[in-house]
Amino acid sequence: MIFARLQGKNRTLALTVGVVIVMASLSFAAVPFYNWFCRVTGYGGTPQVAAVAPDTILDQTVKIRFDATVDAGMPWLFKPVERSMDIRIGDTGLAFYEAHNPTDRVIAGTAAFNVFPDTAGGYFTKIECFCFTEQVLQPGETVQMPVTFFVDPAIIDDPDGKFVREITLSYTFYETPLPEDQAALEQPAADDAAAVN
Repeated sequence: MIFARLQGKNRTLALTVGVVIVMASLSFAAVPFYNWFCRVTGYGGTPQVAAVAPDTILDQTVKIRFDATVDAGMPWLFKPVERSMDIRIGDTGLAFYEAHNPTDRVIAGTAAFNVFPDTAGGYFTKIECFCFTEQVLQPGETVQMPVTFFVDPAIIDDPDGKFVREITLSYTFYETPLPEDQAALEQPAADDAAAVN
């Protein structure tokens, strides 16, 4: 090993540089690893994703509350169409959120999501969601965006999850850069407007 051949200050310097390199590598890996960990375990209220709902539907119900906010710089108006619904555990639910672009420009947005309480994150599962893709709204456009979900029946076997009677699904929309094809369409319009002025 190279460190065994080094002596004194050179060995200390080499070890210090090695530690710095390892720590820097770990810091870059921390965010993807944390995101993966949250998706797999539901930690921090991160909902799960599935292709289909389970075969088992329980008689026990849970109230799902819907919450919507926008980031400080996002001009959209964003709200749930209905504030809450009661759903049987294991049954498929369908809810809609509404977004409106009140500006005179095209705006793209991406929704970040969370579930509260954190205990429910591993059991609240989405099948389809507007949050899976970027949304683009034209000036003055209003859209209703669906989310299809279920609460996994395994929640009743969880020592903490079995006491959950209400789950809040929250979304926050953030403005994102326009997709390249949309941005290309907007640039000639902006150039024409500048030429007129």
